[in-house]
Parts: sequence; C-alpha cells; structure tokens
Amino acid sequence: MKSIKVLGTGCAKCHATIALVEAVAREKGVTITLETVDSLPDIISYGVLSTPGVVIDGVVVHAGGVPTRSKVEGWL
Repeated sequence: MKSIKVLGTGCAKCHATIALVEAVAREKGVTITLETVDSLPDIISYGVLSTPGVVIDGVVVHAGGVPTRSKVEGWL
C-alpha cells in the first residue's frame, strides 16, 4: 500500500490531481491511502512552493501543476 498526499489549498488543479491519482490507482488495482494537505505551513514544510504537490511514502515526487497520467502510472 502506498501512502499518497496531495499538497494544495483546494484549487481546481489540486482537485484534478486527486481525481487522477484515485482513478489511476483504481485502474491499476493499487491500494493507496490518499490524504490532502491544505495548510500552507504544512505544504511549505515539504519544500513545495508551487501546488499541487504530490508526496509518496514521505518523498516529494511532483510539484507545480497537474501531473501527467503516465507520471502517475509510473509512481504506482
């Protein structure tokens, strides 16, 4: 199981990132725990200054825009 956090303040791109991660995980049959982090101090603590950001198992793998489907597939 992968622990995934989407960092963002609730913008449309953040919601699109959440939906994309959920869809790809479902399609691939990968079990994930998905959490949203919307507190600016918490987001900045990851070193992310441009949202949305994606953290997998404690490692920042993406920041600044909606990731591509192929990128998400590679993470999962």
